[in-house]
Amino acid sequence: MTAEDHAHAVELLHNLVTSTEDIRGFLDGMTAFAAATMTKATKNRIECAVTLHRHKRSATIAGSSDDAILLDGIGQSQGDWPRWDALRTGAPVLIRDVSTDPCWRHYCEALAGFGCHSVLAVPLELGSEAEAVLNFFAPITDVFSAEVIEDAKVFAGIASQALRLELRIASAELLAEDLKAAMESRTAIDLACGMIMAQNRCPQNEAFQLLRRVSSTRNQKLHTLAQEIISNVSGHGKIGTHFED
Repeated sequence: MTAEDHAHAVELLHNLVTSTEDIRGFLDGMTAFAAATMTKATKNRIECAVTLHRHKRSATIAGSSDDAILLDGIGQSQGDWPRWDALRTGAPVLIRDVSTDPCWRHYCEALAGFGCHSVLAVPLELGSEAEAVLNFFAPITDVFSAEVIEDAKVFAGIASQALRLELRIASAELLAEDLKAAMESRTAIDLACGMIMAQNRCPQNEAFQLLRRVSSTRNQKLHTLAQEIISNVSGHGKIGTHFED
């Protein structure tokens, strides 16, 4: 990868961070650019896919095409694919020829059936809260030379930096959403307690204990019960808070 290519990759990937609406959008753009970069390096059509795993979040799958996502899915269904070795070692894993590779026989047989004959898995460095591997798929054998693998590693390094930034932004947005939900829940519970206090002429702690007992008896979440009480008394649906988004 030339200095010009390196600068272009940095600019494009960081622009993706600011121009895409979510993680999936970023990953779609990243894999498309990764595939184009490797296609240029190998002079063969290369597909790229990635599956991002985050702590306590569902996996996010993206690819340069539907075929790339299909090929990535083959690895996940077979279970014996090089992605795990790439994550474990932190280094690229190469299948030069799926017809002769002895390590992942069932995986290679499945790939060959879909016209893929060479694979390169390059891990991304995302820290302890997430993991992902760029999986490159080629229609011919022995296409990923030592020079191409080095280019893929450089690209992965740039992509890792951009994706870490994207993940931090996404985490901040999720935290804001969680805090907003918590405030709305707390507001509903406080209002419901106020209504119980007025109806039963009791102090706040007794009203809250009553709310908890009914919640437990009904096997209903506290804030859901509170919203129900508010709706029944006021005739309105879900309440909001006075906090701006």
